[in-house]
Amino acid sequence: MKNIILGCILSMPIFMSCGGGSKNTSSPNTPPTNLTVNANVASDSSGNVSFTATATNAVSYDFNFGNGVIQTVQSGIVTYKYAGSGTYTVNVIATSASGQTLSANTQVTVVVKLNLVWSDEFNNTGSPDPAKWGFDLGAGGWGNNELEYYTSRTNNAIVSNGTLKIIATKENYLGSNYTSARLLSKGLYSFQYGRIDISAKLPASIGTWPALWMLGNNQATVGWPACGEIDIMEQNGSNKNTIYGTMHYPTQVNPNGDGTTTSIANASTAFHKYSAIWSAASIQLLIDDVVYYTLTNKSSLPFNQNFFILLNVAMGGNLGGTVDPAFTSDQMEIDYVRVYQ
Repeated sequence: MKNIILGCILSMPIFMSCGGGSKNTSSPNTPPTNLTVNANVASDSSGNVSFTATATNAVSYDFNFGNGVIQTVQSGIVTYKYAGSGTYTVNVIATSASGQTLSANTQVTVVVKLNLVWSDEFNNTGSPDPAKWGFDLGAGGWGNNELEYYTSRTNNAIVSNGTLKIIATKENYLGSNYTSARLLSKGLYSFQYGRIDISAKLPASIGTWPALWMLGNNQATVGWPACGEIDIMEQNGSNKNTIYGTMHYPTQVNPNGDGTTTSIANASTAFHKYSAIWSAASIQLLIDDVVYYTLTNKSSLPFNQNFFILLNVAMGGNLGGTVDPAFTSDQMEIDYVRVYQ
């Protein structure tokens, strides 16, 4: 960018301007003025929106597309593809050669047509569909200090009346004081980019730690967190209306992952839709179609490969905390898992 600005300064006595969307007819210290932003939403439901920003004395434009993605465009002309439907407030900052700025906003409403490519509606009866789900078996939670032993028994994972129940129970089992189940689509189904929706009603008991999440397909070879982890939903062990959304990867800023929390009033008494919209540009986490966290995706991150799906209820552990001494049994109930692309 410095070379481009220098080229503009050197050529000003001859050409008086430089750069596709700018009109630099004054001294380098002149601020940008007359910023206008136009948007044209594609009519084919592709998610493409063409933006044109122009301003007097501007040499570059920073577009914030309203979903956590920011892009610098010198010409002021760019087409951006949104991964999901919604109304987005787009902020554009025009910058002059001297670094002075001027900003303007515009709103775009985008409708993106997605196709259902994989789902489990849990309409069978008995064990979860073995063509779609396998089980992790064992104790300890693989480094999370969990208290349960994961089994594949219908005592801990059963489909009935149109929903999957993952049931955590207090019982002595192979050296553990609790049992539960951890289902995963590893080796059966994985995908790269798209939208995943999971409708779930969460447990109410203190100390339960349910999770709806994904891991990179290369987890077995590169390990964690190099494989990447997308936690679509985790529920706090003691505050049952606090929902966590988190990304794990090798260069994450925070030791516990990059993400945030949000609150809902009835996590354990009503079904809510927990979603991730995932593209090469960003990963958005949503509850009931409302975005509450966005991570900007980059080619250097592990979120550009196939991921598989995991569903589980842990007991205690790093996020579950102390289990209620009166706990006997509780469950996470899942109505469906749907993947769109």
